[in-house]
Formats: sequence, structure tokens, C-alpha cells
Amino acid sequence: MSEPKILVVGDLMIDHYIFGDCFKISPEAPVQILNTKKEEKKLGGAGNVLRNLAELGAKLGIISVLGNDKVAAEIDKLLDELKLDYKKIFTQEEKITSIKTRVIASNQQILRIDSENVVRFDEEMAIIMEFAKVIKEFDCVILSDYAKGVLSKEVCIALIKIANKENIPILVDPKGDYKKYNFATLLTPNKKEASEASGIDIKDDKSLEDALKILKNQFNLKYSIITLSEDGLAFLDESEKVVKLKTRAKEIYDVTGAGDTLISTLAYCIAKKYSILDALNLANIAAAVVVGKVGSATASWIEIEKLANSNLNFKDKIKSIDELEEILIELNNKKIVFTNGCFDILHFGHISYLADAKKLGDVLIVGLNSDESIKRLKGDDRPINEFKYRALMLSALEFVDFVVGFSEDTPLNLIQKIRPDILVKGSDYENKEVIGSNIAKKVVLLPFIKGLSTSEIIQKIKDQK
Repeated sequence: MSEPKILVVGDLMIDHYIFGDCFKISPEAPVQILNTKKEEKKLGGAGNVLRNLAELGAKLGIISVLGNDKVAAEIDKLLDELKLDYKKIFTQEEKITSIKTRVIASNQQILRIDSENVVRFDEEMAIIMEFAKVIKEFDCVILSDYAKGVLSKEVCIALIKIANKENIPILVDPKGDYKKYNFATLLTPNKKEASEASGIDIKDDKSLEDALKILKNQFNLKYSIITLSEDGLAFLDESEKVVKLKTRAKEIYDVTGAGDTLISTLAYCIAKKYSILDALNLANIAAAVVVGKVGSATASWIEIEKLANSNLNFKDKIKSIDELEEILIELNNKKIVFTNGCFDILHFGHISYLADAKKLGDVLIVGLNSDESIKRLKGDDRPINEFKYRALMLSALEFVDFVVGFSEDTPLNLIQKIRPDILVKGSDYENKEVIGSNIAKKVVLLPFIKGLSTSEIIQKIKDQK
């Protein structure tokens, strides 16, 4: 399946970060002095949703309203960097485009400064007509509501009605009056927001279940979901039972933008026809990835899969070439690194080599010689370890993403099918022909650690007998 097209409608803004260190108190007033180290400006609000979707590989569209000011111009430039498939930005002269400045010292946010005004867009019918004109081109819609004037009650009601008529899922990150989201596919309120919207004080499993049911029935949602911060999320399954998905975050540094990541991943997975349970699991994992970072971060599909697979058996990284080709379709925007070898007795030389290979790209695929091909190359007394054990040892390494076997004398067939961005071999291939060098975009030769090879280890063992 090709990458889904997802339309985002909502409030765009700039997330401005000032990073530094605080070592002393000002002599002018009892306040900390920040020694500024760096600054960053990123798309925020609905823009952060777009950034997350772009990281996942989705094709993107945006409808929004900006002021006629410097911040709006910065947003427009950042949008162009995302290479959107569709963009419609309306201008409202009296609007002050939102910018949120966060001051961060030693990974701790110490101050936020907002510059904005909330002005309802006075040409709402233009938004509705534009939405109706392009909706059929998209697989899913996200309403990213930050209550800055784009998504009024009338606009939300109209957009949801149009999406439902076209049978296109429409997901909402809600703010304010939930009545305007009636008949949406799903909402993503946190516990506080869900308590206010449902009138239920969520304090235990029973009140959580009551709130989920009230939200679903009162607002006619297809799926009822409540995010639970460090406790993950909860939803009602088809039998109206509460299912809790625990957080996968190892450490929480910054929850900024986690809701944007959650709804982006949900939309992406729903557009790709995942089941709601699988979509929620992956979205929950994606949120866990970003809270382990500082600022309005994003989660790549590789990071999501890595955390999702962290508790899986080693064998889940071992793939056939047919399975790997299917996976590579999903990874078409990632830099693929390929290397190969026998890896008969895994030693530090191998580990160092593979760790360096992974640093060259996003995904490291290791082609592993079959037992038969090793016998042809190295003699009947090899391999020492049979294929399944060699493959499991490699897949236990964190920096190895996939292991795929081959039975030929060379990995040419694998390289032709994988078509890696970077082909990695050892420095002993200097001035030698590298099989597949005409297929990969780049060949990199990495140095071996002197004195460390399987043959040398075997010889040392023999010499000690």
C-alpha cells in the first residue's frame, strides 16, 4: 500500500526554544540568569501534527488561518520545507500569529512566553468550501484544535459532516466545547479534559469506564479513548469493555507535543487500515518515544518499531527476503545500510564493525551466509555455529535491525532486491571489487580491529590444546 494522504485542519503556530544553563542569580532581581547556548524554531500546534506525519512518511495537506505578520511568514517557510502535497492558508489581518517561546535550562523548562491573540476567522464558509473541494483526495482527516480561532463550532460541525458523508475517518485533538465534535471518528482527550467533558471525576477503573461510555454515547463517537499521561491510555473495545494500554516510556523528559504524536500516529495507522487496537498500540508507543526527548519532538517509524520490538524474541528480526521486501516498502524514506558476512563466532570486532555500520544510516540489514555457503567458502569444518544460532546472536544486537540469510556464494541477489543506500564492507576490500557496488548508492569500507577474526580465534583454541 502506498503512503496515505492525511489532511490536517487547525491552528498553526511556532514553537520557539531557547536552550541554556543557569549558574547564578541576577544582582538586579532574585531571578536566574540563563546563559544561552542555542535557539530553535519549529512548527507547533497543527504544524507539529504535520511534522509527526511527515516523519512517518505520510503525504500531507493543511488548511489553516494565519495573520499577516513575521511569524506567519516563518510558518509558511517551514511548511514549504515539509514539501506538502496540498496547502491552503487563509490570511486574517487582525490576527497575531501564535508563537510560544519556551526557555529550557538543563533539560528543564523554566518559562514559557506566548505572543498571540484569539480571533475567530470571519470567512468560515471559505474553509468549509475548500475542505469539501479537496476531501476526496485524502484518506484521513485530523482536526488539530488549539482554540486559536480556526476551528469554530460551525466549522467543526460542517467538516465532520462532510467527512462522514465521504466515509473518511476524522480524528480530533479537542479543546473546549465537545458538542462541536459530535459524530467524529474519535477524540483524544486527556484525563482532565475527559473528566470535564463527561462530568465524571475519573479516579478509578469504574469512573474511567463511565467516562469512556458517556463520551462515546453523548458525542456519537466511533471509538472512545482517554489518554492517561504516564499510565498510557484507555479505550472501549467492540464489546464495551475497557482496555488499558500501559505507557512504554522508559524516562519522561518533556510531554510537549505528545498528544500531537499520538493523534498523528493514530491517523497514519487508521489510514493504512490497521485495526483500532494495533493503531492505538503503535500510537501509544510513539508517544512514549517523544516524551523521552526534549521539546516538540517527533517519532520515526523506526523508533516506534524499535520500542515495539524491545520485548520481542530475538527471532522477530530474522526475515526472509520476501518479508524484508514488504518491510522495505514501508521504509522507503529511510537510509538503508547493508553488510554481510558469516559471523560464525561473534566477537568484539564484529560488534564494533556493525555498530559503526549502523551509524551510517537509519536501518541496518545484515546478510548472513547459510551453513552450506560457508562450507563452500571456508571448508567442511565450518561453520562452528549453525545458521539459526548465528542469526539469533546478531538479532540480539540493538543496532542490528534485520537479519536475512542467503545461500549463494555472494550476496548479489540480496543486494539487487534490497537496493541499499549504503553498502558496507571491511577495509580488506581496499582496491578490490565489492559485489553490488554498482547497485548501492555508496560503498563504505570500515576498518577491522587487528587480531580479531573468527579464523584467528579458532587457531588460538587449537594452539592451546
